[in-house]
Amino acid sequence: MIRYTMLMAWLLAVFAGTALAETEAPLRPCAEPEARQFDFWVGQWEVHAKGKVVGHNRISLIQDGCTLLEEYDTRPGPYEGKSFNYYDPAAGKWHQVWTDNSGLRLHLEGGFADGQMVMSGERLQGKEPVIDRITWTDNPDDTVRQEWEVSRDGGTTWQRIFDGLYKPDQTTR
Repeated sequence: MIRYTMLMAWLLAVFAGTALAETEAPLRPCAEPEARQFDFWVGQWEVHAKGKVVGHNRISLIQDGCTLLEEYDTRPGPYEGKSFNYYDPAAGKWHQVWTDNSGLRLHLEGGFADGQMVMSGERLQGKEPVIDRITWTDNPDDTVRQEWEVSRDGGTTWQRIFDGLYKPDQTTR
C-alpha cells in the first residue's frame, strides 16, 4: 500500500509538472527586437574597396538566430578571419569578437542607430593603445558599407584604414 501511494504521488507530480510546463510560454531566445538589428548584414558578399574585389564574406545566423557568424577570406589569397556578433540584452549592447590568421584580435561593443551599427574597442598594437571603430551602414540598394577607423590618441583623431562596400555575391546565387 505504501508503494502504491508513493507511485501515485510520483505520477501526480509528473503529470502536474507536465501540465504546468505546457501552459507556460515557450522560451524564445533572442526574441527582443534589438537582437534583429544586425540582420541586414546576413548574406553572401563580395567585398569591394577602391573599385576592386578584395574579399568574400559570408554572414550567417547560428545558434537559433542569436549569433551572426562572419567568415571572411581573400581567396585566392591566404588571409581569412571570423567573428561572432551578438546582442547582450542585459547590457543593451552589441558585441563582436574577431580573430584572423594574422594574429589580430578585436573585442568590440556598441549599438545600432540611424541605419548604422557602430562598434568600438581598445587593443594594444605593440605597446601602444589603439581604439578601433567599425561602422556598418545598411544602404537602400541592398549593399552594406563597412568603415574601419583607428585612433591612436584616445579618440580625438581618427584614421580610416578600410572602406569597403559589400555587394551581394552573384557567384553564390
